Amino acid sequence: MPESAPGAPAGSFDSRRPEHSRLARAEHFVWLTARVLEQRRFAYHFLDGSADAVETALAAYRNEDDGYGHALEPDLRGPVSQPLHTAHALRVLDAIGRCGGQRVERVCRYLSEVSTADGALPAIHPSQRGYPAAPFIPIVDDPPSDLLATGPVVGLLHRNKVWHAWLFRATDFCWTAVEGLEKSHPYEIHAAVAFLDGVPDRSRAQVAADRLGRLVREQRLAVLDPERRAEYPVAPGYAPGEHHFPHDYARVPESLARSWFTDEEMARSLDFLESEQREDGGWPIAWRQWAPSTAMEARPIVTLEALRTLRAYGRALD
Repeated sequence: MPESAPGAPAGSFDSRRPEHSRLARAEHFVWLTARVLEQRRFAYHFLDGSADAVETALAAYRNEDDGYGHALEPDLRGPVSQPLHTAHALRVLDAIGRCGGQRVERVCRYLSEVSTADGALPAIHPSQRGYPAAPFIPIVDDPPSDLLATGPVVGLLHRNKVWHAWLFRATDFCWTAVEGLEKSHPYEIHAAVAFLDGVPDRSRAQVAADRLGRLVREQRLAVLDPERRAEYPVAPGYAPGEHHFPHDYARVPESLARSWFTDEEMARSLDFLESEQREDGGWPIAWRQWAPSTAMEARPIVTLEALRTLRAYGRALD
């Protein structure tokens, strides 16, 4: 449930919160820099704000094809619907308990329309061509299916008990991709975890997760000691210093990825996450920055996720 002090008006700044607390500093940062959507999300999660207000803000990004666009995912600019924008929208709806009903059925129709021949999602639909996009996101005319785009969507829909014809082939694609992973990189592992955390076949998911955990440790894809992070490799194409930590894989204690790390490793990771809060109250982005506006829009999103992860693990925010 959203958190606020007793008697505080819904969605308002709580003057009784310690002025220099982690949450108060983040709140100042959000009101100063965030888009309306992230302001509404912050209010929902931490100030007893309303889910309706989040939905209203999110609706501004929805298109007539029932996909989402308009730079909802900041690294893709322009109005056109994209799978990555739509996945972002579903995560927002999931977080407020609204990922279901006719709205999500219409989203699934959009996903069906933009799927590849094998029934899964491309990272970028060619309709993005002509609009600004991050240089590390290639736009091709006939894009292949992509686990990074498909896995999180399929896992989230399963977790919310959404049933749609699109899910059958997309789920098969994800199983094949996840169980076939050998040499990988952090964002691909994130997508695999998002799929495994939601898919109904829990015993199969556990076996697959155990194998991925061994792969992550063998390939040193998680920094297990933040004080020695310079000793860990950065994946090809990532920004210098773009490391990933245990908390990046296991955002909540219930994640299958949590078992990949010892209590000590997770504690160090969460200590590091706490330490990353900047003087302005927000958290930094680690990936490559290519335009000032995208970095400015992404930081409040990253800040929200940092706060939610810390709260999920019982770390004090006030």
